[in-house]
Amino acid sequence: MSCTETPIEPPCTPRSPASSDPPPALSTGARAAPARRRGRAAALVVAGAAGAGAAVWTSAAVAVWSGAPAAAARSAAPLVASAASALPEGAPTAPPERVTLTADDEDDEPGTLEEQRLRLFARMRRELALPDEAMRQVEAIFAASTVLGQGNPALTRHPMSRSECRRIRALSGVEPAREPACGAPGMVPLFDPTRGQTAADAPVCIDQLEFPNVPCEYPVVHVRAREAALLCRAVGKRICDAHEWEGACAGALRDPDVEYEWARPRNEASWHHNLLREKVWSYGPAKNHALCGTGSYRTPGCPGGGWDRCGSNTYPAGAFPACRSSLGVFDLHGNVAEHMSLPILPEELARYGDRGFTEMKGSWFAFSSMEVHADDCRFRAPDWHATRLMSRGSHANYHLGFRCCKDIAPPDGAERGEGVDHRGASGAQR
Repeated sequence: MSCTETPIEPPCTPRSPASSDPPPALSTGARAAPARRRGRAAALVVAGAAGAGAAVWTSAAVAVWSGAPAAAARSAAPLVASAASALPEGAPTAPPERVTLTADDEDDEPGTLEEQRLRLFARMRRELALPDEAMRQVEAIFAASTVLGQGNPALTRHPMSRSECRRIRALSGVEPAREPACGAPGMVPLFDPTRGQTAADAPVCIDQLEFPNVPCEYPVVHVRAREAALLCRAVGKRICDAHEWEGACAGALRDPDVEYEWARPRNEASWHHNLLREKVWSYGPAKNHALCGTGSYRTPGCPGGGWDRCGSNTYPAGAFPACRSSLGVFDLHGNVAEHMSLPILPEELARYGDRGFTEMKGSWFAFSSMEVHADDCRFRAPDWHATRLMSRGSHANYHLGFRCCKDIAPPDGAERGEGVDHRGASGAQR
């Protein structure tokens, strides 16, 4: 079928391009994201912040103060009114003082993939404090690909700038987690509060944001599942298992023996899982695409995949404060779908090495206009583009990224993973 990002029946039928959609780029010159689209994104954020309680007015103010043109501010007015109606009685009716952030040049998008990568690496060094050896491994994985990055610079049109994202997060009081048990910034512990567990009981941590897990940075896309697993290992983490992503989203991490029907055929096990699953979203029990980064668009003429035809029109990571799970994980709906590992046998759990199968979780940046499959927390996909996780031919696409996990306790290798090289499938970039 033509729509490779939506391999489900019936096939997707994306909307026709609106007259307001920009044409595909004809050059690779440096540019900033169009202010018209930045203003539209700011208006969408107002709706997304409606579930954030006292932060409602702060996000509403973004539509007025983010540099959006007057037309965009007018289009945000109904959302602002709706947000205001959700305020508790006696709440202040005036927006807070404007937050001024240091100006920089990070809103100017590079014109080439090489320039894009260099800036990404510099920010990863600065924000994540990665050791030199880790960055050498990261750069080598990128260098082995002709497309791995934050989207084709000639086609990609981000609907929100980095500075707008920083402003939204500052107004909403959002800061990256710093959990000592996780051993890395921007990670949160996963556990099951429904069984009386607390963070002290967590066996694993997960990135709050899509890779590179840097606030207000655009996610890495056009990444194969194999590359995702290698990148996680390079930065001292690992790819997440499907049930870990699901638990992070639903707010309760369940045991693998509960979440998988070991040794059953994948399609049969997934069908049974989906039939019995609870339907919740990271932000609550009812679906609301406006709360997350789903209001972007697909490049006109994009056939469903391909570096040369499809821009990665993503939002900065963490730009929607209300798109957050109760365990503190952002963007589990919208922005980019995410590679995960699906184990069929207990020894294929990612903590024992990257030996599972590919699994895609979540939805992506244009889902408001082309919803083509379920994106609730515990939905488990059929075997779309299925391969072994470490296959050289594992899937990649313009809307597909990933995030990483990290074990708090060392794997019980003597029981299930004895002899497994925990750096990856082979410990090398074969």
